[in-house]
Amino acid sequence: MNDAPPCLSAAGAAASRLRVAVVPNARRTGADGLHDGALRVRLNAPPVDGKANDTLVAWLADELDLPKRAVRLTHGQTGRRKTIELDAAPEAVAAWLQRVLAG
Repeated sequence: MNDAPPCLSAAGAAASRLRVAVVPNARRTGADGLHDGALRVRLNAPPVDGKANDTLVAWLADELDLPKRAVRLTHGQTGRRKTIELDAAPEAVAAWLQRVLAG
């Protein structure tokens, strides 16, 4: 995990924390590179009634092949900067991030 992006940190041997900067109301949902130490994610959902948060959790769960219960929004429920806790090894999330950021 030495070459992990700055948006990722370990939260134990089998858990990770991911810092995310969201852009709601986008045409499509997807990662859009790094921004100020966070993974920028464009969301095809409005920031109303938790729809953007739900879309973010569902997208991350799908991308990382995790159940939705393994992806928790721990900070930033109403802001654009969020912290997500993942029940996934930091090495697995780092490998996914490298693929996402390369493509």
